[in-house]
Amino acid sequence: MLQTTTGQSLASRLNEIDVSGTVWASFCAVIATLLLLDLVVFNRKAHRVTIRQALLGSAFFVGCAVVVGLWTWWYFAAEFGAQMGRTAALTYFTGYVVEQSLSVDNLFVFALLFRYFRVPPEYQHRVLFWGIFGAIVLRAVMIFLGIGLVSRFHWLLYVFGAFLVFSGIKMLRPGDEPEDIDESRVLRFVRRFVPVAPGLHGQKLFVRESGRLMATRLFLVLVMVEFTDVIFAVDSIPAILGITLNQFIVFTSNIMAILGLRSLFFVLADFIDRFKYLHYGLAFVLVFIGFKMLVEGVSVHIPVWLSLCIVLGSIVASVAVSLVATRREERAEVPPGVGS
Repeated sequence: MLQTTTGQSLASRLNEIDVSGTVWASFCAVIATLLLLDLVVFNRKAHRVTIRQALLGSAFFVGCAVVVGLWTWWYFAAEFGAQMGRTAALTYFTGYVVEQSLSVDNLFVFALLFRYFRVPPEYQHRVLFWGIFGAIVLRAVMIFLGIGLVSRFHWLLYVFGAFLVFSGIKMLRPGDEPEDIDESRVLRFVRRFVPVAPGLHGQKLFVRESGRLMATRLFLVLVMVEFTDVIFAVDSIPAILGITLNQFIVFTSNIMAILGLRSLFFVLADFIDRFKYLHYGLAFVLVFIGFKMLVEGVSVHIPVWLSLCIVLGSIVASVAVSLVATRREERAEVPPGVGS
């Protein structure tokens, strides 16, 4: 689609706008409050997260993300005009959908780690809480570093665009067998320098045995969760930078998506293997955003609303195809006459 001068100028202006320090502080205070309520009030004691609790949690965090998006619309419209408010809100929701979609891949790895380390369900939420907390800090560093580099060296956008296209195409190819976790260099490095206490010690990350401070099994899981997030951020951070370079929108959309990841894991944990074709949708998203970054450098502008529709449509389609295909396979496996 050929560029429209108004759409292109609005997107360019949005990249240059920053909100006040008060707004930044307010958003960070809200995130800190949500995390504290989660840790100190709602999940102070170890417990197994039920599907009802997970659904309520997911609905709550999606609702919070929508509220932030609507507030973004109102704030930018009040400060910079109605058209800018609409552009900012659509950009925020596009970034949120992209980050939330790409983060689903993390859930597959989380499930694998919990099975491998035999983490009881009642302790999984605590691991994910600290994993999400660490992810917020790491993402903030990577976002501001990435925006700073792109602002100074604009040609990096083309590098990121080409990288996303390559990553998307690579995702379409049959993958290698997953690496044995015991052979993970990260895990071997941690075990070399950090003594690990045998057995399970509740939801503690460290314990003291015979006067010696030792890490627990949950700490090893947490290290692997954080490492996994860094790996996936290599794709997701360039993807969000391909949508906008506005620091506030990149940060808020990214963080709101990450916050809901814990509840989403417990919603999908029991049937996450059903999404067998999701990677096709994610691959298409990466290729599309990479293509968008490359063509916009030669004066071809893709409207934000169209980007949102394409991203959301590809994810919904891949999930729907996965569920239909899985259902057909289950029916085919049922012997004739059974259940009739």
